[in-house]
Amino acid sequence: MMRRISTALLLTMLAAPAFAYRPFDSTDADVAGLGEFELELGPIGWLREGADKVRVAPAVVANLGLPWRSEFVLEGQREVALDPAPGEPSSSIVDTGVFVKTMLREGALQDASGPSVAAEYGILLPELHGQSGTGASVAGIVSQRWEAGTLHLNAALAWNRAHEPDLFLGAILEGPYSWAVRPVAEIFAEQASGTSRTTSALVGAIWRPREYLTFDVGLRYAHSGDEAVREIRLGLTWTFSYKKERT
Repeated sequence: MMRRISTALLLTMLAAPAFAYRPFDSTDADVAGLGEFELELGPIGWLREGADKVRVAPAVVANLGLPWRSEFVLEGQREVALDPAPGEPSSSIVDTGVFVKTMLREGALQDASGPSVAAEYGILLPELHGQSGTGASVAGIVSQRWEAGTLHLNAALAWNRAHEPDLFLGAILEGPYSWAVRPVAEIFAEQASGTSRTTSALVGAIWRPREYLTFDVGLRYAHSGDEAVREIRLGLTWTFSYKKERT
């Protein structure tokens, strides 16, 4: 059962970074600043695909600011099957990978004019009690912010852990960035060669009580082939500087 769950999750979470911008599957055209560390943590979440029920505890993405307008990204998440088959492991570590995101054009997300443009590329690592293969992915991201809201467009092409080509297209829409609590939504479509298409929609909210701290919630509904997927995501993003200021 765990192999079936992990395979299905791989198809629904795609090859691009999962939770690269909480609570979404897509990401934004921005990077952590040099000397900054950003932790994206989902301490608890629930996913149901057909009759299979999984608890996500936790989902982690760590972003480290690099020179040359780039960041290093390390990610993975622990999943616990709530009704594992006898003899099968009850937990697994999936969606593991290392990536580099690089700014190609600074724009509205960096307080400049016009769209922000970034590229993200990296390696999909073997999973624990999941997919044992490795893969690679490259993604392009375009973001534009207006007073009324923000739009992020994603396109990713991957060679997944099953060694098949995988295409992902996604879009995020956010409410006004100046709001302390802003509504958000995401849609995406993803398909690997020889598999059914996955379509997904998410609605949620992001609360920013501090400049360095945000909380998020997302409710996701998707179809992966004939299976219905329902998911609840809860988490936070914490940013701090590890670079000492000169006195």
